[in-house]
Amino acid sequence: MKILVVGKGGREHAIITALTESPSETEIFCFPGSDAIFELAKPVKADGVDSLISFMKENEIELCVAGEESYLVKDQGLANACEAAGIPCWGPPKESAQLEASKEFAKEFMVRHAIPTGGYTPVEDIEAARTAIDGKYPTVLKFDGLAAGKGVAVCLDEAMAEEFLDEVLVQRKFGAGRLLVEEFLEGPEISIFASVVDDKYQILAPARDYKRIYDADEGPNTGGMGAVSSLEMFEGDLRDVIDETIVRPTVEGLQKDGLPYRGFLYFGLMLTPQGPKVIEYNCRFGDPEAEAVLPLIEGDFASYMEMGAKGKLQPELIRFSSGWSVCLVSASAGYPASSRSGDVISGLDAVEKASIFHSGTKLNDAGLFETAGGRVLVVVAGGETRQEAVANVYAESDKVTFDGMQRRTDIGIRNF
Repeated sequence: MKILVVGKGGREHAIITALTESPSETEIFCFPGSDAIFELAKPVKADGVDSLISFMKENEIELCVAGEESYLVKDQGLANACEAAGIPCWGPPKESAQLEASKEFAKEFMVRHAIPTGGYTPVEDIEAARTAIDGKYPTVLKFDGLAAGKGVAVCLDEAMAEEFLDEVLVQRKFGAGRLLVEEFLEGPEISIFASVVDDKYQILAPARDYKRIYDADEGPNTGGMGAVSSLEMFEGDLRDVIDETIVRPTVEGLQKDGLPYRGFLYFGLMLTPQGPKVIEYNCRFGDPEAEAVLPLIEGDFASYMEMGAKGKLQPELIRFSSGWSVCLVSASAGYPASSRSGDVISGLDAVEKASIFHSGTKLNDAGLFETAGGRVLVVVAGGETRQEAVANVYAESDKVTFDGMQRRTDIGIRNF
């Protein structure tokens, strides 16, 4: 089976690794990819969706996997272009991907279909935002569009809110777009993933990620500094409650609204005292959650996605192993405000009992990996218990170093 994966980060590295480990015979291509990914997949020369489609047609690609969210909404939309060309795509069309691309679209969808979520007010300028906040803190501010996981601020006071409002509505750090002032929800967070194929779906192993740069959930938000995953996180009737009140109504809502969907759907949830509520949707696997969840998958992952992209969900093709999986992010100096490139990474060959997924690295002229982004790499390890998985991931990650490395010490420990 010829498969093209679109993306370049740790999530795509993890997806490609899972595909190569599938029993089905596969030939994997990737765009835009990375030096680490190209150790497993063949590079593709393209400059956008149109040239990607041409490549897939010329090379008889049988499955396109959308990793990064940007390609789903860029130009005509990757999945839309694939459908027009007759190429099965695991990823939703542009109109459905608005669930992630527009926070306001997602909120309106949830309200329309009675899916539990926090209250919100859309605003276009600072004065309207201040009026909506009305001195009530903490408050949550969200840029309406895509912002690589950095367009959300939980503001504890007026100073924090004013700083974020200036970045979004004055400096336009994330480009043009509105802002949502949202109700602050309290409780532990959990990430839920589902494979959705038209009106059918399968809930996958849950995860919990850690978004802030420093221990104890302090400091600014990042794209994610680590994650933990296990089926054991579905305590009591939690899975059934989430299914009944959130996942099923979402899939039914997509059908009612005429929004076709084939691909992974992410539900960022807050487990409030009133029950689970949706914080956000993502129309693909989360990152770094994917790096924690995917190593738990056993079975024929490649055929699973191929059949799903063709309209047939086959849950029996995959299963999730018992135990726990923990992924730990190493970030570069200056992250998340900036990132430093060119720091040589040592110790990669010493890692024996864990997987390494590269998020922001490149090979230098000496053939050594060096930093080339904010989140540099992810080390992932498992264990029968959460404590064992945590001990394993830190023991292996300790072997990898580079100048300016930032790494939390409480991944898999805090919030449990």
